[in-house]
Formats: sequence, C-alpha cells, structure tokens
Amino acid sequence: MAKQFEYTFVFKVGNFVTKSLLALGISFNGSTLLTVAGRKTGVPRSTPISMVEFEGQRYVQSPFGNVDWVRNLRAAGKAALSRGSRHETIVATELSPEQAAPVIKWTLAHAPKMIQAYFDVTAASPLEDVIRDAPNHAVFAVRAA
Repeated sequence: MAKQFEYTFVFKVGNFVTKSLLALGISFNGSTLLTVAGRKTGVPRSTPISMVEFEGQRYVQSPFGNVDWVRNLRAAGKAALSRGSRHETIVATELSPEQAAPVIKWTLAHAPKMIQAYFDVTAASPLEDVIRDAPNHAVFAVRAA
C-alpha cells in the first residue's frame, strides 16, 4: 500500500529551503517554483515542484496525490513557473489516466525511493496497473501561455 502524504514539519522545512534556493536561481532535479491562484481565495500560492520532460513534452506530476497545488491548478488551468529571475506563464492540461500512465512509469524509473513510496505501482508494473493508479497522481501537460 502506498504511503499517504502528510505535510509534516520536515516537508515544511524542505519546501522553505527549496523555495529559497529557487529564488536564488539554484535548482536540482528539475525543480521549479509553481505559483497558482488559490481556487477559493484567488491568492497566489507557491510550491516547489519537479518538472518532468518526457518525449519532448513538459509535465508536472503529483507524487503526493490530490494536494492543494493540484486542486488549484485544476481550477485555474494556468500558473507561473519561476527559478531565480526567470519567470514563465504556463497553461496546464490534466491528462487522462491512459495518457498519464506512460509519464508516471517514466517518472517512477527516475524517482528517488522516497517518492516511489507514495505509489502503489513501480516502473516495472504493467501499464494497466499504472493506469489504475494514475488518478491518485495527477499529471498535467505544460505549455507556454
């Protein structure tokens, strides 16, 4: 059974450190700052995420499930990506489970074990199993606005 995400003190500290590094233009593993309007308040909310590049397309994918940034991005359909002084407005389109499964399989093959623990499948799982797990891990195709 997949590990359930909890926004613990360790995650809060990690996000703070990662946001600070991204503000300085320092990124690791494709991390970038995603800023999206809150679905209820409209207030911009920022969280560090990892960009996924697969078959020439960029994606953002949620290993932690249906967290706030996912719900906000679904509602807004657009966001800003930033790292240091670089800013990009993007449009995000959520993929169906069938479309998302190959991206998830590829991501799992390259993800650290800590991230893999949040999935009920592995990179070696049959595509049908990944399709069944895909609704738990939203994937958005990203393009410049």
